[in-house]
Amino acid sequence: MRELREGPGRMLIAVYGIFAIAATSRSAVQIGTRFEHAPVAYVLSAFAALVYVLATVALARGGRRIALVACSIELAGVLLVGAASLLVPQEFPDATVWSFFGIGYGFIPLVLPVLGLWWLRRTGPSGGG
Repeated sequence: MRELREGPGRMLIAVYGIFAIAATSRSAVQIGTRFEHAPVAYVLSAFAALVYVLATVALARGGRRIALVACSIELAGVLLVGAASLLVPQEFPDATVWSFFGIGYGFIPLVLPVLGLWWLRRTGPSGGG
């Protein structure tokens, strides 16, 4: 079984770490300075931050099950929040990391969980890695 932290896994962990820091910082500022302006969006930003932190730690420590859950929640979140931000934009006066499928971050939030899930599968017991 190939280690999660080997090869491309290191880059994946680094990108997750960057997103964990960025989303945590963004949500802290949003909640701390203007929560009443867009509470739904800011709570979702904080939730995204927690998911990124969880995924980063799980991938870095080799916690395959937790990483699988985190990446799955992330993918579901970016799809649901992305669709909601298109369908009910009035609920998102300020963007979240996942708004419009991560357009503000070059769609990396949409691609990252797919890569994470692929890497987990690739490095798994029967992943051929």
